[in-house]
Amino acid sequence: MMLHAQTAGGRTIPAALAMILTLALAGGTRAEEPSTASAPPPVSERALAVHAAGMLFDGHNDFPWLMRAENDLGMTKFDFAKQVDVGQTDIPRLRKGGLKAQFWSVYIPSEHPNPTKTVVEQMDFVNRLVEKHPDDLQLALTADDVEAAVKAGKIASLMGIEGGVAIDDSFAELRAFYRLGARYMTLTHNKTLAWADAATGERKHGGLSPFGERIVAEMNRLGMLVDISHVSAETMADVLRVAQAPVIASHSSAFALCPVPRNVPDEILTGLKANGGVVMVNFYSAFLVPDSNKNARAAKDPIRKAHPDKADRDKALADWYRNEPGAIRGTVATVVDHIDHIVKVAGVDHVGIGSDFDGIDSWPVGLDDVSDYPRITEELLRRGYSETDVHKILGGNALRALRDAEAVARRLQETTPPQVDDIRHVKKPEDE
Repeated sequence: MMLHAQTAGGRTIPAALAMILTLALAGGTRAEEPSTASAPPPVSERALAVHAAGMLFDGHNDFPWLMRAENDLGMTKFDFAKQVDVGQTDIPRLRKGGLKAQFWSVYIPSEHPNPTKTVVEQMDFVNRLVEKHPDDLQLALTADDVEAAVKAGKIASLMGIEGGVAIDDSFAELRAFYRLGARYMTLTHNKTLAWADAATGERKHGGLSPFGERIVAEMNRLGMLVDISHVSAETMADVLRVAQAPVIASHSSAFALCPVPRNVPDEILTGLKANGGVVMVNFYSAFLVPDSNKNARAAKDPIRKAHPDKADRDKALADWYRNEPGAIRGTVATVVDHIDHIVKVAGVDHVGIGSDFDGIDSWPVGLDDVSDYPRITEELLRRGYSETDVHKILGGNALRALRDAEAVARRLQETTPPQVDDIRHVKKPEDE
């Protein structure tokens, strides 16, 4: 989830996102790049065939949080089985986009007063969503489950916790979330925790604290993927130093192409290659195009000051993104530039897709919603990627990382007992 990485006032995505899409739908077309951008050409038959033959596995979609904001996690206001006028995700568009597996983000803001309860409620929402649409969605807890769902013609639905604040510094809560179905956890969100530094937070620990290292070890023992999106570069390095299983960045891009704290530096990409991990490229414009990040930040502060009413502010932000030439969004080619860079540094086995749909307020031209994934396949083929490598990028690498983490967990569980204390019971140096 991206927009809140650039905002200090909290979560403003859903209304702004809804306004963008509503304005586009009212005009009979999708929102387009201002002035000079033209609509991308239709996807070729070859690209559609290659795309359909692969397993598109997206590492991050914030639809549960959007539904919390727009519908209080209810099931009546919007019919997920039909194309809706809010957000970027529904079953018809997922099917059109060829999605085969999805990590649904169960997000929690760092400052939320009831983080554990809020995450449980969103996990319940995902389960209810799957139960309501059994012909299209199937819950998956393992790599084998993912393959079984895809074989049955369903969209494999997994859950990833976005924000380690959810576990309340407790190994017991971490294990409870695993039992409830969480198969990755983003160690931090935007604020530093008692055991890990965030990319946009205070530098307290120089990376992971000793307790944070134990969190990583317990996640490896459980088979829960460690997600280094949102953490500082130092935390990324510490995770790679101590992790015994593949690490993912569920929704991050390449720092070398867009130097913002949320992206992954080359030295970490090199470490991920040795670790067996995967960087899943994010579609947020501000993490793809340097000028987009700079211009958006310069524009948003005056807009917020000029529009104290939230509804007015969201409309003004939506209008800016649609009409302002400085709102540089990037293109499908920009996304594939980031994929290219990660392939160059880490190798084709270590990159994937982590769109962050329904968690961003600006996205590349041609990637307006989940129906547009085949455009990535088209661009990869145009650049000369083999069909085998395209399938790795679309989701084969993510599935392999999950399977490898499960194998590590089986080995560790034979020799390693669960961690049993939490940070409140850990003796601090000043206590000795």
